[in-house]
Amino acid sequence: MNYIVFDLEFNQNISSLQDFDKKGLQYPFEIIQIGAVKLDLEFNVIDSFNRYVRPSIYSSILPFITELTGITTEQLLAEKSFPEIYKEFVEFIDDPNSIFCIWGMSDIKELYKNVEYHGLNLKFLPRMFINLQPYVSLHMKFSQKKLMRLQHVVEMLEIPILNEFHNALNDAYYTSRIFKKIYNSSIQPKIYDPSFVNVRPRQRKRVIDIEGLLQQFEKMYERELNEEEKGMIILAYKMGKTNQFLK
Repeated sequence: MNYIVFDLEFNQNISSLQDFDKKGLQYPFEIIQIGAVKLDLEFNVIDSFNRYVRPSIYSSILPFITELTGITTEQLLAEKSFPEIYKEFVEFIDDPNSIFCIWGMSDIKELYKNVEYHGLNLKFLPRMFINLQPYVSLHMKFSQKKLMRLQHVVEMLEIPILNEFHNALNDAYYTSRIFKKIYNSSIQPKIYDPSFVNVRPRQRKRVIDIEGLLQQFEKMYERELNEEEKGMIILAYKMGKTNQFLK
């Protein structure tokens, strides 16, 4: 068993959607690069994986993505398709009992979505994973809800910055170094369930206590309000809640 620390770069340019044959399916963020580092149980790097992916869902890369990652549409045209790269990635993983290690949940979610979209077999993917982000927050004495940027953590932990960020292989490498630095026995893998949907409890609808609002103004002004004044106060309160006049 090994740790597979992986990172993805992906693109979603709806204006260049070209795969119209799969109606009824939700179009995923399309993976355009997979980078991974394989660690043994002592956190030694024993292998690495870096592949770019030829798009088949969106015909062009968003300018923002190119600016962020340096990946261009032209560059990807010569690369292999996702099913081919997925086969190579599975061979790199080698053992589905390995444990995925990720920086945030988006990468594992999009990996599974891309595999399903292309009708490929999910059984070759590890089901166990560790999301490092909340553990890093605890390590830094922050709340688990305070999710930190990868580069910020690398700088705080004084990990040498050898290559640029927003490259899947480089980010996987930095994640692996963070993992080694902060690891303790409380960091345990969980089972990833791609069908899980986090349903937030429905919040009780809140209404304005009109009577209490008007009583407060009458108390402040030490007199009864007329109907016009009441209407203006209620209207002003409702308009204020929209934040439309904040500068």
